Amino acid sequence: MAKNLLIVESPGKIKKIQGFLGSTFKVVASYGHIRDLAKGNKAIEVDNNFKMNYVISPDKKDVVKGIKKLADKAEIIYLAADSDREGEAIAWHVKEVIKAPESKIRRIVFSEITKKALEKSIANPIELDVNLVNAQQARRALDRLVGFDLPPLYGKRLSQIFLLVEFSL
Repeated sequence: MAKNLLIVESPGKIKKIQGFLGSTFKVVASYGHIRDLAKGNKAIEVDNNFKMNYVISPDKKDVVKGIKKLADKAEIIYLAADSDREGEAIAWHVKEVIKAPESKIRRIVFSEITKKALEKSIANPIELDVNLVNAQQARRALDRLVGFDLPPLYGKRLSQIFLLVEFSL
């Protein structure tokens, strides 16, 4: 049994990373986002400081179950999602779902999949960037509250209105 668990976003990275890290690591993927806002009016509590209520995506229940099982047995859990806003949010959601003690969790980032880059990132973990997580959550909340699924015609019409307002100023 590997004593370290490394969680990446994409399953396409697993084999190469596993090969570099060896048997002391188990590398698995979250397959992107594992949670999303609840459906309907329960997603964002506007009257409660815009509290966001997340649920595990139905298609990720087995993925989450597997990650939790491995996380329970691991000594150290490395969250290796991408370093952008979405990746940071994915790492945060995984951390929230596995409910592991903070002392077991490490956030790492690397820009290339090489043995040297992996070893350097593992030796130098960083803090989870809460500002990036908040930025992603704000974007997601706006998508839901404003209505990302508005028909494209409305979006086109709104952009025309904004252009008219801008030119009239």
